[in-house]
Amino acid sequence: MVCLGNICRSPLAEGIMQHLIYQEELDWQVDSAGTGDYHIGAKPDYRSIAVAKNNGIDISLQKARKLVKQDLNNFDIIYAMDDNNFKNIIALADGSKYKAKVQ
Repeated sequence: MVCLGNICRSPLAEGIMQHLIYQEELDWQVDSAGTGDYHIGAKPDYRSIAVAKNNGIDISLQKARKLVKQDLNNFDIIYAMDDNNFKNIIALADGSKYKAKVQ
């Protein structure tokens, strides 16, 4: 799950997906990152934490990080939260193998 700063949309998407993975007892891993390095190490935005909490999901322990090229190798699917981040991820994914993973 990838957005710009990894403090709003992508941590919330990570939390929701992690919750669903737990409910379905799947052996999947999910993570989130940002295409920018603005908030590395920061907690999710208080509004995202509140939305998650109101829906029974705790994302308060997450820490923002920047997407790195190795992520494109480590994960099977990379979900971009918007068109601009999609373009930034594609720019990082110099091989067609990686580009096919970005949705």
